[in-house]
Amino acid sequence: MTSQHTSRPTGAVSQELIDRFRDLLGEDGLLYEPEELVVYECDGYVVEKKAPDVVLFPTSADQIVEIVNICNEFDVPFVPRGAGTSLAGGCLPVGGGVMIALTRMRRILDVNIRDRYAIVEPGLVNAHLTQHLKGSGYHYAPDPSSQGACTIGGNVATNSGGPHTLKYGVTVNHVLGLEAVMPDGSIVQFGGPTEDNPGYDLPGLFVGSEGTFGICTKVFVRITRDPAAYRTLLGVFETVGDATHSISKIIGAGIVPAALELMDQGIIEALEAAFQFGFPLDAGAVLLIEVDGLESAVDEEAEEIVELCNESGAREVRRANSPEERQLLWKCRKQAFGAIGRLSPSYCTQDGVVPRTQLPEILDFIADCGTRHDLRIVNVFHAGDGNIHPIMLFDERDTEQIGRVLAASDEILSKCLELGGSVTGEHGIGVEKIDFMNKLFTEDDLEVMSKVRDAFNPERLCSPSKMLPTAGACGTEQIERTHPGRRAAL
Repeated sequence: MTSQHTSRPTGAVSQELIDRFRDLLGEDGLLYEPEELVVYECDGYVVEKKAPDVVLFPTSADQIVEIVNICNEFDVPFVPRGAGTSLAGGCLPVGGGVMIALTRMRRILDVNIRDRYAIVEPGLVNAHLTQHLKGSGYHYAPDPSSQGACTIGGNVATNSGGPHTLKYGVTVNHVLGLEAVMPDGSIVQFGGPTEDNPGYDLPGLFVGSEGTFGICTKVFVRITRDPAAYRTLLGVFETVGDATHSISKIIGAGIVPAALELMDQGIIEALEAAFQFGFPLDAGAVLLIEVDGLESAVDEEAEEIVELCNESGAREVRRANSPEERQLLWKCRKQAFGAIGRLSPSYCTQDGVVPRTQLPEILDFIADCGTRHDLRIVNVFHAGDGNIHPIMLFDERDTEQIGRVLAASDEILSKCLELGGSVTGEHGIGVEKIDFMNKLFTEDDLEVMSKVRDAFNPERLCSPSKMLPTAGACGTEQIERTHPGRRAAL
Protein backbone atom coordinates (compact mmCIF):
# COMPACT_ATOMS: atom_id res chain seq x y z
CA MET A 1 0.00 0.00 0.00
CA THR A 2 1.37 3.41 -0.90
CA SER A 3 0.41 6.94 0.01
CA GLN A 4 0.83 10.21 -1.81
CA HIS A 5 1.73 11.93 1.48
CA THR A 6 5.14 11.97 3.12
CA SER A 7 6.18 13.40 6.45
CA ARG A 8 7.71 16.86 6.27
CA PRO A 9 11.20 17.52 7.56
CA THR A 10 10.82 20.06 10.34
CA GLY A 11 13.54 22.30 11.64
CA ALA A 12 13.38 24.79 14.46
CA VAL A 13 10.40 27.11 14.45
CA SER A 14 11.45 30.46 13.01
CA GLN A 15 11.65 33.68 14.96
CA GLU A 16 8.90 35.07 12.75
CA LEU A 17 6.63 32.27 13.84
CA ILE A 18 7.48 32.83 17.51
CA ASP A 19 6.64 36.51 17.10
CA ARG A 20 3.28 35.68 15.52
CA PHE A 21 2.40 33.39 18.42
CA ARG A 22 3.56 35.98 20.97
CA ASP A 23 1.34 38.61 19.38
CA LEU A 24 -1.61 36.20 19.59
CA LEU A 25 -1.12 34.78 23.09
CA GLY A 26 1.12 37.19 24.94
CA GLU A 27 4.52 36.42 26.44
CA ASP A 28 3.00 34.17 29.13
CA GLY A 29 1.15 32.14 26.50
CA LEU A 30 4.14 30.33 25.02
CA LEU A 31 7.40 28.58 25.88
CA TYR A 32 10.29 28.26 23.46
CA GLU A 33 13.57 28.25 25.37
CA PRO A 34 15.22 24.79 25.31
CA GLU A 35 15.30 24.46 29.10
CA GLU A 36 11.58 25.27 29.25
CA LEU A 37 10.69 22.60 26.69
CA VAL A 38 12.29 19.65 28.49
CA VAL A 39 9.14 18.88 30.51
CA TYR A 40 7.18 18.52 27.25
CA GLU A 41 9.57 16.09 25.55
CA CYS A 42 7.49 13.03 26.44
CA ASP A 43 4.30 11.87 28.10
CA GLY A 44 4.08 8.98 30.57
CA TYR A 45 5.87 6.81 27.99
CA VAL A 46 9.39 7.92 28.89
CA VAL A 47 11.22 5.60 26.50
CA GLU A 48 10.88 7.92 23.50
CA LYS A 49 11.43 11.66 23.76
CA LYS A 50 11.32 14.63 21.43
CA ALA A 51 10.89 18.21 22.54
CA PRO A 52 8.60 20.50 20.53
CA ASP A 53 10.02 23.72 19.11
CA VAL A 54 7.40 25.80 20.91
CA VAL A 55 4.57 25.12 23.39
CA LEU A 56 1.46 27.30 23.19
CA PHE A 57 -1.22 27.80 25.86
CA PRO A 58 -4.45 28.99 24.23
CA THR A 59 -7.47 29.86 26.34
CA SER A 60 -10.19 29.71 23.67
CA ALA A 61 -11.23 27.91 20.51
CA ASP A 62 -10.74 31.16 18.55
CA GLN A 63 -7.09 31.26 19.58
CA ILE A 64 -6.64 27.65 18.50
CA VAL A 65 -8.13 28.54 15.11
CA GLU A 66 -5.51 31.26 14.72
CA ILE A 67 -2.73 28.93 15.82
CA VAL A 68 -3.78 26.28 13.31
CA ASN A 69 -4.06 28.86 10.52
CA ILE A 70 -0.54 30.12 11.28
CA CYS A 71 0.83 26.55 11.31
CA ASN A 72 -0.78 25.90 7.95
CA GLU A 73 0.62 29.14 6.57
CA PHE A 74 4.16 28.14 7.61
CA ASP A 75 3.67 24.43 6.81
CA VAL A 76 4.57 23.45 10.38
CA PRO A 77 3.14 20.37 12.13
CA PHE A 78 1.21 20.74 15.37
CA VAL A 79 0.07 18.37 18.09
CA PRO A 80 -2.42 18.87 20.97
CA ARG A 81 -1.52 17.87 24.52
CA GLY A 82 -3.52 17.52 27.71
CA ALA A 83 -1.86 16.69 31.02
CA GLY A 84 0.76 14.39 29.48
CA THR A 85 -0.39 11.36 31.48
CA SER A 86 -0.87 9.25 28.33
CA LEU A 87 1.31 6.15 28.13
CA ALA A 88 1.96 5.48 24.45
CA GLY A 89 3.59 8.66 23.17
CA GLY A 90 0.28 10.03 21.91
CA CYS A 91 1.34 13.66 22.36
CA LEU A 92 4.95 13.19 21.26
CA PRO A 93 5.86 15.84 18.64
CA VAL A 94 7.59 13.31 16.40
CA GLY A 95 9.22 15.78 14.01
CA GLY A 96 9.21 18.77 16.32
CA GLY A 97 6.98 21.72 15.52
CA VAL A 98 4.20 23.28 17.61
CA MET A 99 2.62 21.77 20.71
CA ILE A 100 -0.81 23.12 21.68
CA ALA A 101 -1.26 22.61 25.43
CA LEU A 102 -4.93 22.74 26.40
CA THR A 103 -4.48 22.93 30.16
CA ARG A 104 -5.70 26.53 30.43
CA MET A 105 -9.03 25.59 28.82
CA ARG A 106 -10.45 23.96 31.95
CA ARG A 107 -13.88 25.48 32.54
CA ILE A 108 -17.12 23.65 33.26
CA LEU A 109 -19.41 25.52 30.86
CA ASP A 110 -22.75 24.01 31.81
CA VAL A 111 -24.31 21.28 33.94
CA ASN A 112 -27.85 20.16 33.13
CA ILE A 113 -29.03 17.73 35.79
CA ARG A 114 -32.51 17.25 34.32
CA ASP A 115 -31.15 16.22 30.93
CA ARG A 116 -28.10 14.50 32.46
CA TYR A 117 -25.25 16.13 30.63
CA ALA A 118 -22.43 18.60 31.19
CA ILE A 119 -20.40 20.72 28.77
CA VAL A 120 -16.71 21.07 29.61
CA GLU A 121 -13.49 22.33 28.06
CA PRO A 122 -10.81 19.77 27.15
CA GLY A 123 -8.31 20.84 29.79
CA LEU A 124 -10.65 20.08 32.68
CA VAL A 125 -9.14 17.49 35.00
CA ASN A 126 -11.32 14.37 35.02
CA ALA A 127 -11.82 14.25 38.79
CA HIS A 128 -12.76 17.92 38.96
CA LEU A 129 -16.03 17.28 37.14
CA THR A 130 -17.16 14.64 39.63
CA GLN A 131 -16.03 16.89 42.49
CA HIS A 132 -18.13 19.68 41.00
CA LEU A 133 -21.12 17.31 40.79
CA LYS A 134 -20.76 16.08 44.37
CA GLY A 135 -24.04 16.43 46.21
CA SER A 136 -26.10 16.60 43.02
CA GLY A 137 -26.77 12.85 42.97
CA TYR A 138 -24.73 12.48 39.75
CA HIS A 139 -21.14 11.86 38.72
CA TYR A 140 -18.99 11.42 35.61
CA ALA A 141 -18.45 7.67 35.34
CA PRO A 142 -15.16 7.21 33.39
CA ASP A 143 -12.43 7.08 36.04
CA PRO A 144 -8.89 6.45 34.71
CA SER A 145 -6.37 5.69 37.41
CA SER A 146 -4.78 9.07 36.65
CA GLN A 147 -8.11 10.88 37.01
CA GLY A 148 -6.67 13.27 39.56
CA ALA A 149 -4.38 14.65 36.83
CA CYS A 150 -5.58 13.55 33.39
CA THR A 151 -7.88 15.78 31.34
CA ILE A 152 -11.19 14.99 29.72
CA GLY A 153 -9.78 16.08 26.36
CA GLY A 154 -6.98 13.57 26.78
CA ASN A 155 -9.53 10.90 27.74
CA VAL A 156 -11.39 11.69 24.52
CA ALA A 157 -8.18 11.36 22.50
CA THR A 158 -7.37 7.85 23.72
CA ASN A 159 -10.87 6.63 24.66
CA SER A 160 -9.66 6.10 28.22
CA GLY A 161 -11.01 3.40 30.47
CA GLY A 162 -10.62 2.92 34.21
CA PRO A 163 -11.64 0.57 37.01
CA HIS A 164 -15.39 1.24 36.78
CA THR A 165 -15.60 0.79 32.99
CA LEU A 166 -16.31 -2.91 33.53
CA LYS A 167 -19.90 -1.93 34.30
CA TYR A 168 -20.21 1.61 33.00
CA GLY A 169 -18.17 1.59 29.79
CA VAL A 170 -15.24 3.64 28.48
CA THR A 171 -15.09 7.32 27.52
CA VAL A 172 -16.89 6.92 24.19
CA ASN A 173 -19.95 5.61 26.03
CA HIS A 174 -20.21 8.92 27.88
CA VAL A 175 -19.50 11.45 25.12
CA LEU A 176 -22.66 12.85 23.54
CA GLY A 177 -20.90 15.34 21.31
CA LEU A 178 -17.89 17.57 20.91
CA GLU A 179 -16.61 20.72 19.28
CA ALA A 180 -13.27 20.67 17.50
CA VAL A 181 -10.95 22.88 15.51
CA MET A 182 -10.21 20.94 12.36
CA PRO A 183 -6.73 20.82 10.80
CA ASP A 184 -7.81 23.41 8.21
CA GLY A 185 -8.76 25.89 10.95
CA SER A 186 -12.53 25.47 10.76
CA ILE A 187 -14.67 24.84 13.84
CA VAL A 188 -17.18 21.98 13.73
CA GLN A 189 -19.52 20.33 16.19
CA PHE A 190 -20.23 16.61 16.15
CA GLY A 191 -23.31 15.50 18.05
CA GLY A 192 -24.57 17.52 21.00
CA PRO A 193 -26.54 17.27 24.22
CA THR A 194 -29.33 15.10 22.85
CA GLU A 195 -29.29 11.33 22.57
CA ASP A 196 -29.29 9.36 19.31
CA ASN A 197 -28.57 12.08 16.76
CA PRO A 198 -29.38 10.99 13.22
CA GLY A 199 -26.66 10.17 10.73
CA TYR A 200 -23.20 8.79 11.26
CA ASP A 201 -21.78 8.52 14.77
CA LEU A 202 -19.11 11.18 14.29
CA PRO A 203 -18.49 11.69 18.03
CA GLY A 204 -17.80 7.96 18.25
CA LEU A 205 -15.40 8.25 15.32
CA PHE A 206 -13.55 11.21 16.83
CA VAL A 207 -13.16 9.68 20.29
CA GLY A 208 -9.99 7.58 20.25
CA SER A 209 -8.49 9.30 17.19
CA GLU A 210 -5.52 10.45 19.31
CA GLY A 211 -5.44 13.99 17.97
CA THR A 212 -5.14 12.94 14.33
CA PHE A 213 -8.58 14.31 13.33
CA GLY A 214 -8.35 17.74 14.98
CA ILE A 215 -8.19 19.53 18.31
CA CYS A 216 -11.09 19.06 20.71
CA THR A 217 -12.24 22.35 22.27
CA LYS A 218 -15.51 21.40 23.98
CA VAL A 219 -17.03 18.11 25.14
CA PHE A 220 -20.68 17.24 25.84
CA VAL A 221 -20.51 14.43 28.40
CA ARG A 222 -23.20 12.21 29.88
CA ILE A 223 -23.47 12.32 33.66
CA THR A 224 -24.58 9.24 35.59
CA ARG A 225 -26.82 8.91 38.63
CA ASP A 226 -24.96 7.91 41.80
CA PRO A 227 -25.67 4.32 42.91
CA ALA A 228 -27.86 3.96 45.97
CA ALA A 229 -25.33 1.70 47.68
CA TYR A 230 -21.81 0.27 47.39
CA ARG A 231 -20.12 -2.81 48.76
CA THR A 232 -16.33 -2.82 48.44
CA LEU A 233 -14.34 -6.00 49.09
CA LEU A 234 -10.67 -6.94 49.17
CA GLY A 235 -9.91 -10.57 48.39
CA VAL A 236 -6.49 -11.78 49.55
CA PHE A 237 -4.95 -14.71 47.63
CA GLU A 238 -1.84 -16.85 47.97
CA THR A 239 -1.16 -16.75 44.22
CA VAL A 240 -2.04 -14.68 41.17
CA GLY A 241 -3.47 -17.86 39.64
CA ASP A 242 -5.99 -18.23 42.46
CA ALA A 243 -7.03 -14.61 42.03
CA THR A 244 -7.56 -14.94 38.27
CA HIS A 245 -9.54 -18.15 38.79
CA SER A 246 -11.79 -16.19 41.15
CA ILE A 247 -12.31 -13.53 38.47
CA SER A 248 -13.58 -16.14 36.01
CA LYS A 249 -15.93 -17.59 38.60
CA ILE A 250 -17.41 -14.18 39.47
CA ILE A 251 -18.08 -13.22 35.86
CA GLY A 252 -19.20 -16.76 35.04
CA ALA A 253 -21.81 -16.53 37.80
CA GLY A 254 -23.45 -13.66 35.95
CA ILE A 255 -22.24 -10.98 38.35
CA VAL A 256 -20.93 -7.78 36.73
CA PRO A 257 -19.14 -5.83 39.45
CA ALA A 258 -18.73 -2.09 39.08
CA ALA A 259 -14.99 -2.75 39.33
CA LEU A 260 -12.71 -5.77 39.56
CA GLU A 261 -9.01 -4.90 39.95
CA LEU A 262 -5.99 -7.14 40.54
CA MET A 263 -2.76 -6.07 42.25
CA ASP A 264 0.14 -8.48 42.61
CA GLN A 265 2.75 -8.78 45.34
CA GLY A 266 5.06 -6.14 43.90
CA ILE A 267 2.29 -3.55 43.85
CA ILE A 268 1.17 -4.59 47.34
CA GLU A 269 4.70 -3.95 48.61
CA ALA A 270 4.81 -0.46 47.07
CA LEU A 271 1.33 0.48 48.26
CA GLU A 272 1.93 -0.70 51.81
CA ALA A 273 5.11 1.35 52.00
CA ALA A 274 3.21 4.40 50.75
CA PHE A 275 -0.11 4.16 52.60
CA GLN A 276 0.22 1.59 55.43
CA PHE A 277 -3.25 0.23 54.68
CA GLY A 278 -2.49 -3.15 56.18
CA PHE A 279 -2.05 -5.17 53.00
CA PRO A 280 -0.51 -8.60 53.71
CA LEU A 281 2.99 -8.43 52.27
CA ASP A 282 3.19 -12.20 51.85
CA ALA A 283 0.06 -12.41 49.66
CA GLY A 284 0.55 -13.28 46.02
CA ALA A 285 -2.26 -10.98 44.88
CA VAL A 286 -5.28 -9.04 46.05
CA LEU A 287 -8.54 -8.37 44.24
CA LEU A 288 -10.35 -5.09 44.77
CA ILE A 289 -14.01 -5.78 44.02
CA GLU A 290 -16.88 -3.34 44.12
CA VAL A 291 -20.57 -3.90 43.46
CA ASP A 292 -23.12 -1.12 43.41
CA GLY A 293 -26.83 -0.66 42.85
CA LEU A 294 -29.92 -0.88 45.00
CA GLU A 295 -29.41 -1.48 48.70
CA SER A 296 -31.51 -4.64 48.54
CA ALA A 297 -29.32 -6.17 45.83
CA VAL A 298 -25.73 -5.33 46.74
CA ASP A 299 -25.58 -7.36 49.95
CA GLU A 300 -26.67 -10.50 48.11
CA GLU A 301 -24.09 -9.96 45.35
CA ALA A 302 -21.35 -9.26 47.89
CA GLU A 303 -22.13 -12.46 49.79
CA GLU A 304 -22.01 -14.50 46.59
CA ILE A 305 -18.68 -12.94 45.64
CA VAL A 306 -17.23 -13.84 49.04
CA GLU A 307 -18.31 -17.46 48.54
CA LEU A 308 -16.81 -17.58 45.04
CA CYS A 309 -13.51 -16.13 46.26
CA ASN A 310 -13.36 -18.65 49.08
CA GLU A 311 -14.03 -21.47 46.61
CA SER A 312 -11.04 -20.21 44.60
CA GLY A 313 -8.69 -20.38 47.56
CA ALA A 314 -8.91 -16.87 49.01
CA ARG A 315 -7.06 -16.55 52.30
CA GLU A 316 -9.60 -13.97 53.43
CA VAL A 317 -12.06 -11.45 52.01
CA ARG A 318 -12.17 -8.11 53.77
CA ARG A 319 -15.01 -5.59 53.60
CA ALA A 320 -14.80 -1.82 53.66
CA ASN A 321 -17.01 -1.04 56.64
CA SER A 322 -17.19 2.71 56.19
CA PRO A 323 -16.97 5.30 53.40
CA GLU A 324 -13.53 6.19 54.74
CA GLU A 325 -12.27 2.62 54.36
CA ARG A 326 -13.70 2.44 50.85
CA GLN A 327 -12.05 5.73 49.95
CA LEU A 328 -8.68 4.52 51.26
CA LEU A 329 -8.91 1.31 49.24
CA TRP A 330 -9.59 3.27 46.08
CA LYS A 331 -6.85 5.74 46.94
CA CYS A 332 -4.43 2.83 47.07
CA ARG A 333 -5.57 1.55 43.68
CA LYS A 334 -5.62 4.93 41.97
CA GLN A 335 -2.17 5.88 43.26
CA ALA A 336 -0.56 2.52 42.59
CA PHE A 337 1.49 3.87 39.70
CA GLY A 338 2.81 6.74 41.80
CA ALA A 339 3.79 4.32 44.54
CA ILE A 340 5.94 2.39 42.06
CA GLY A 341 8.43 5.23 42.29
CA ARG A 342 9.49 3.59 45.57
CA LEU A 343 10.59 0.51 43.62
CA SER A 344 12.42 1.91 40.61
CA PRO A 345 13.63 5.20 39.09
CA SER A 346 11.73 4.49 35.85
CA TYR A 347 8.96 2.22 34.69
CA CYS A 348 7.18 1.34 31.47
CA THR A 349 3.49 0.40 31.69
CA GLN A 350 2.18 -1.85 28.97
CA ASP A 351 -1.46 -2.05 27.94
CA GLY A 352 -2.79 -5.23 26.40
CA VAL A 353 -6.07 -7.13 26.41
CA VAL A 354 -6.78 -10.84 26.51
CA PRO A 355 -9.98 -12.84 27.05
CA ARG A 356 -10.58 -13.21 30.79
CA THR A 357 -10.08 -16.96 30.57
CA GLN A 358 -6.55 -16.34 29.25
CA LEU A 359 -5.44 -14.22 32.21
CA PRO A 360 -3.55 -17.07 33.94
CA GLU A 361 -1.63 -17.85 30.74
CA ILE A 362 -0.67 -14.25 29.97
CA LEU A 363 0.40 -13.62 33.57
CA ASP A 364 2.57 -16.76 33.52
CA PHE A 365 4.07 -15.53 30.26
CA ILE A 366 4.76 -12.09 31.76
CA ALA A 367 6.55 -13.68 34.72
CA ASP A 368 8.64 -15.84 32.38
CA CYS A 369 9.36 -12.81 30.20
CA GLY A 370 10.68 -10.91 33.21
CA THR A 371 12.99 -13.81 34.07
CA ARG A 372 14.32 -14.15 30.53
CA HIS A 373 15.00 -10.43 30.15
CA ASP A 374 16.25 -9.93 33.72
CA LEU A 375 13.50 -7.41 34.51
CA ARG A 376 11.30 -6.99 37.53
CA ILE A 377 7.70 -6.81 36.32
CA VAL A 378 4.77 -6.00 38.61
CA ASN A 379 1.09 -6.06 37.71
CA VAL A 380 -1.97 -3.96 38.47
CA PHE A 381 -4.83 -4.11 36.02
CA HIS A 382 -8.53 -4.13 35.16
CA ALA A 383 -8.98 -7.84 35.65
CA GLY A 384 -12.70 -7.88 34.96
CA ASP A 385 -12.29 -7.09 31.28
CA GLY A 386 -8.88 -8.68 30.72
CA ASN A 387 -7.08 -5.34 30.33
CA ILE A 388 -3.58 -6.07 31.64
CA HIS A 389 -0.97 -3.50 32.71
CA PRO A 390 2.39 -5.21 33.28
CA ILE A 391 4.80 -2.60 34.64
CA MET A 392 8.47 -3.06 33.79
CA LEU A 393 10.88 -1.50 36.27
CA PHE A 394 14.15 -0.11 34.94
CA ASP A 395 16.51 2.87 34.85
CA GLU A 396 16.06 4.96 31.70
CA ARG A 397 19.65 6.22 32.02
CA ASP A 398 20.85 2.73 31.06
CA THR A 399 20.48 2.07 27.30
CA GLU A 400 20.93 -1.67 27.78
CA GLN A 401 17.99 -1.78 30.22
CA ILE A 402 15.84 0.18 27.76
CA GLY A 403 16.58 -2.44 25.12
CA ARG A 404 15.44 -5.23 27.44
CA VAL A 405 12.26 -3.35 28.33
CA LEU A 406 11.38 -2.85 24.68
CA ALA A 407 12.08 -6.47 23.80
CA ALA A 408 9.93 -7.68 26.70
CA SER A 409 7.14 -5.28 25.75
CA ASP A 410 7.09 -6.56 22.18
CA GLU A 411 6.94 -10.16 23.35
CA ILE A 412 4.10 -9.52 25.82
CA LEU A 413 1.97 -7.64 23.28
CA SER A 414 2.61 -10.30 20.64
CA LYS A 415 1.44 -12.92 23.13
CA CYS A 416 -1.75 -10.91 23.72
CA LEU A 417 -2.46 -11.13 20.00
CA GLU A 418 -1.69 -14.86 19.99
CA LEU A 419 -4.24 -15.36 22.79
CA GLY A 420 -6.97 -13.60 20.84
CA GLY A 421 -6.58 -10.14 22.38
CA SER A 422 -5.31 -6.73 21.38
CA VAL A 423 -2.26 -4.53 22.02
CA THR A 424 -4.22 -1.73 23.67
CA GLY A 425 -7.27 -1.49 25.85
CA GLU A 426 -7.18 2.18 26.81
CA HIS A 427 -3.74 3.74 26.28
CA GLY A 428 -3.98 4.03 22.50
CA ILE A 429 -1.40 3.36 19.79
CA GLY A 430 0.51 6.66 19.83
CA VAL A 431 4.01 6.14 18.50
CA GLU A 432 4.76 3.16 20.73
CA LYS A 433 2.63 0.55 18.98
CA ILE A 434 2.57 1.58 15.33
CA ASP A 435 4.57 -1.52 14.41
CA PHE A 436 1.73 -3.69 15.73
CA MET A 437 -0.92 -2.16 13.47
CA ASN A 438 0.13 -4.36 10.55
CA LYS A 439 -0.32 -7.38 12.81
CA LEU A 440 -3.75 -6.26 14.01
CA PHE A 441 -5.18 -5.19 10.65
CA THR A 442 -4.99 -6.07 6.97
CA GLU A 443 -3.64 -3.67 4.35
CA ASP A 444 -7.21 -3.02 3.25
CA ASP A 445 -8.20 -2.14 6.83
CA LEU A 446 -5.31 0.28 7.14
CA GLU A 447 -6.06 1.80 3.75
CA VAL A 448 -9.61 2.57 4.84
CA MET A 449 -8.39 4.05 8.13
CA SER A 450 -5.90 6.18 6.23
CA LYS A 451 -8.65 7.52 3.97
CA VAL A 452 -10.82 8.35 6.96
CA ARG A 453 -7.96 10.25 8.56
CA ASP A 454 -7.30 12.11 5.31
CA ALA A 455 -10.93 13.20 5.16
CA PHE A 456 -10.32 15.08 8.41
CA ASN A 457 -6.61 15.82 8.11
CA PRO A 458 -5.61 15.75 4.40
CA GLU A 459 -2.29 17.57 4.83
CA ARG A 460 -1.38 15.46 7.86
CA LEU A 461 0.07 18.43 9.73
CA CYS A 462 -2.08 17.61 12.78
CA SER A 463 -0.42 14.97 14.99
CA PRO A 464 1.69 13.43 12.21
CA SER A 465 3.26 9.97 12.43
CA LYS A 466 0.75 8.65 14.97
CA MET A 467 -1.44 5.54 15.07
CA LEU A 468 -1.16 4.40 11.46
CA PRO A 469 1.93 2.95 9.76
CA THR A 470 0.88 4.86 6.63
CA ALA A 471 1.31 8.19 8.40
CA GLY A 472 4.67 8.87 6.81
CA ALA A 473 7.80 8.08 8.77
CA CYS A 474 7.00 5.33 11.21
CA GLY A 475 8.26 2.02 12.42
CA THR A 476 12.06 1.78 12.38
CA GLU A 477 12.53 5.09 10.59
CA GLN A 478 10.37 7.00 13.07
CA ILE A 479 11.88 5.29 16.10
CA GLU A 480 15.42 6.00 14.97
CA ARG A 481 14.58 9.69 14.59
CA THR A 482 12.79 10.04 17.93
CA HIS A 483 15.03 7.73 19.95
CA PRO A 484 18.39 7.09 18.25
CA GLY A 485 19.80 3.66 18.94
CA ARG A 486 16.54 2.13 20.15
CA ARG A 487 16.48 -0.62 17.50
CA ALA A 488 20.17 -1.21 17.97
CA ALA A 489 19.45 -1.83 21.63
CA LEU A 490 16.95 -4.50 20.65
